[in-house]
Formats: sequence, C-alpha cells, structure tokens
Amino acid sequence: MMRSGPTIAARGGILLALLSLAIGPAFAGSIAVNPIRVALSASKTTGVLVVRNNGAEPSVVQMEIVSWSQHEGKDVLVPTKELLATPPIFTVPPGGSQTVRVGLRQGADPRREVSYRVIMQEVPPPPQPEFRGLQVALRLSVPVFVAPAIAAAPTLQWQANINSQGDLDIAATNSGNAHAQVLNFKLSVAGAELLPTAQPEAAYILPDQQHGWTLRFKPAPAVGTALRVVAHTDAGESKSEFVVK
Repeated sequence: MMRSGPTIAARGGILLALLSLAIGPAFAGSIAVNPIRVALSASKTTGVLVVRNNGAEPSVVQMEIVSWSQHEGKDVLVPTKELLATPPIFTVPPGGSQTVRVGLRQGADPRREVSYRVIMQEVPPPPQPEFRGLQVALRLSVPVFVAPAIAAAPTLQWQANINSQGDLDIAATNSGNAHAQVLNFKLSVAGAELLPTAQPEAAYILPDQQHGWTLRFKPAPAVGTALRVVAHTDAGESKSEFVVK
C-alpha cells in the first residue's frame, strides 16, 4: 500500500510481521525462522530455532521471552524468566544463519499445557546522515508449547447466534488441556455448504479460552437453523453440530 509522506526505508521497511500462523518457515523481510513453533515437555526441556538472513546486509536480532495467555479472545503477553533463549542478541551475516536454543527453566505443569512466545526483534542499523525516511524494525513471534505430564488434547465446542447487523457470530470454546490452532472451517446446512462473503482467519485457541468470528452470508441462516461445522486444526479434524440462536 502506497502512502504519501516520507520515503520508507527499503532495509528497515514498515513491515511488522507476526507469522506464527504460517505453515513452513516464517519470514519477515530478509529474516526466516524455522521451525515456526517449539514443542517442549518434562522429558524434552530444550528446543532449537534456526534464524536465517536471506538479505544482502547483516541483520542484528534481539530476543524477548513472554508468557502467552488469552483473555476474552485476546492475547496477553507478559515478560517472563520461565523460559530462556540463547543467545539473547546476535548478528546474522548475509546468507548466513544462527542457531537459537530455547530452554525451559521450570517443570512442566502437571495437568495442562503452558504457552510462551519467543519474540525476535530486528535492530535496525543507524540511518545514514542523508536519510529522511521512516525505519520500523521487523518482528517475528514464535509460539512455544510445554506439554503437561498427562495426555493433552484440545476439545472444541461451537456455538452461533445472529447479531444485530444480521451477521453470524460463531465461536469455538476450547475445553481441553492443550491449544487448538484452527486453520479453517466450513459450515453446512442439511449437507449444503454455506459460503461466507469472506473466509474466516486462522486462530490459536488456548485451553479454557474462546475465539469468535463474525461471518456474513447472503442470506444468513435463520435462528433455529441446525448447522454442522467441520474445522481443520493442527490436532486434526473437529466436527460439531449446533443450532443458531
């Protein structure tokens, strides 16, 4: 998107990337991270991330560790020392890579999954004296999930209602003890698929949390309509039937 005003620096860009929902390596500008999430447990307390610089200039990256919870469908990120990522700051040469080790500094929760995020912030180089543009550092956020001692799995329960604008508000509640990453889902009535005007976005739902989507249909299903949802998640396929309220 083009804007009037100051020139935007090609190196620093005005890109802010939170690519934790990507499939495959996550990219932000010239920086790529693989894998795109880390799974830890009581028996596997360390993991590895590889940060690669595909650009033509060195890239300085600074690490931040935050605990990750959700409240009323919104992410809550709080700095924590329960997880460690080393090195905390590093320079990746052009075409080079850096291995980052992520380690758990306390025991796993006995009953439910605990989640964190490793935030990688690019430190932009000092601007040249003649530069008059705008530099905004690139940013990547990688989820880290720590499995509990007992078996862990998400359990999704769905509900929907028609809002005051005549659109369908649909929500999924995760009553399980592990996260669910809802990649996409489809709704149908009596075997016929309902096609919204825009596809729902992917979302993480942490244990005991809920995520909602507002979907517009032409026309919207009426109150009392029996809906069937088939959701594709990182834990497999989830199916449910419910009535629009």
